[in-house]
Amino acid sequence: MSDIKLIEVPKWGLSMDEGTVTEWLIDEGTPFSKGDLICEIETSKITNELEAPFDGALRRIVAERGATLPVGAVLAVSADAAVSDAEIEEFLTGIGADSVPASEPERSPGGQPTPAEPRVTPTPPAPAAQEPARTPGATTVPDSLRGQTKGDVFATPHSRRLAAELSIDLGRVTGTGRDGRISVADVHDAIRSAGGTVAEAPSPTRSGVPGRSSDDDSGVDATPVARRLAKSLGINLHDCRATGSRGRVCEADVREAERTFRLLPDPVAASTGGADTPQHTSPEFETIPFNSMRKAIGQRLQESKRNAPHFRLTVDLEIDNLLALREEINATVPSVKLSVNDFVVKACAAALRRVPDVNVQFDEAAQSVLRFSAADISVAVALPSGLITPIVRGAESKSLAEISSEVHALVTKAKTGKLTPEEFQGGTFTISNLGMFGVREFDAIINPPQGAILAVGAGQQRPVVVDGRVEARTVLTVTLSCDHRVIDGALGATFLQELRRFVESPALMLV
Repeated sequence: MSDIKLIEVPKWGLSMDEGTVTEWLIDEGTPFSKGDLICEIETSKITNELEAPFDGALRRIVAERGATLPVGAVLAVSADAAVSDAEIEEFLTGIGADSVPASEPERSPGGQPTPAEPRVTPTPPAPAAQEPARTPGATTVPDSLRGQTKGDVFATPHSRRLAAELSIDLGRVTGTGRDGRISVADVHDAIRSAGGTVAEAPSPTRSGVPGRSSDDDSGVDATPVARRLAKSLGINLHDCRATGSRGRVCEADVREAERTFRLLPDPVAASTGGADTPQHTSPEFETIPFNSMRKAIGQRLQESKRNAPHFRLTVDLEIDNLLALREEINATVPSVKLSVNDFVVKACAAALRRVPDVNVQFDEAAQSVLRFSAADISVAVALPSGLITPIVRGAESKSLAEISSEVHALVTKAKTGKLTPEEFQGGTFTISNLGMFGVREFDAIINPPQGAILAVGAGQQRPVVVDGRVEARTVLTVTLSCDHRVIDGALGATFLQELRRFVESPALMLV
């Protein structure tokens, strides 16, 4: 038994409690080295690829694709070839680690779970057996796509293998997945667009349209999201056209089948001669399941609104001097392109240094206040799947150019899903800026356990009375949301006074 090792769900950051297996990158029976990519795991914030913690061979996958497991749970078993399947089974039984199915377990027509197939130690399949859907020679790749992928390309592991097999440069393929990720379908589309041909995958067996299938669809290869959606909509997976990766039914296929059946006449009405009966159709709607990130956002912000007594302070800041300094710096230093938000980050850090009692977190369990010496500014970044707040650490000691460069790098990593937990967990103060969307004024929910968040609107020219005269000034409206348990009104107002001093006299941020 000493030759058996476990691969477990890692803990990526303090707030990670569980992870969902989204993809296995190697098959059972495959040897691996320390540092090789084993599988993809989605957390409430990011999707990361798990690296092998040691050298070994993957003998048993315990957690199937789509399974959600707590930190430390068993994902798979590694063992030498000398270890028998019976020994592995005995070892797993001894530690109570049974096979973990996907979120929707497959069932037999009688409603009972489908018995697991007996496992044998597999041998790595031949290349032809791995891809039965592609007939050798049936796919022709145009010369314009041929080459070797160079540099860091955001692509799925399967599209990388396909590109390497067909000698395609992924740098010439446009990704349409989340955050521009390249999929197998994108590779196929690029081949067709360039004038090549792609071997057709065999269509899954299904009952066809217009009749609905009543066969058991537990054996249909589908993504966990598609299976859950089909169940909620009453769609049989046999009636879905499989267009997903590796011939799987995906979410889009289920929605297409649902739209198709909605347009078809009611078979019961047609058989009873009710063609003239008025048809009352329900309003169209789309069901979008929560992803892990959206669930985490909802839970954290609901907790914040419930536990933290919010109060808000709003001020107008004149930013004409700031805009003039920004224009001068950007014009004279070619390598620097400062944004208004970069100045706001620096001004908040400087104000927190002057008013340290706002640079705090509230420890709910200990009922105590944690006051920090460094201003770690969280900057809210909107993603298609939700919201994330990468952190500029020690912003009070960094120059405007350093802050600008760091914010740009963090936003880029956030949008490509490459942030590490240390880059978005923690923080002592948050800035949420919607000015680029033309929003004049709003208030934000505090990001727990922090004590305050600043909502920044759009800078607009407004009439301002100066020495009895009305002049046009560029005004920025900001709203500070505070947790009244740790920050009182006068303290929040003092912070905004300091913020105004730095924003309206931006040269103070340069010394």
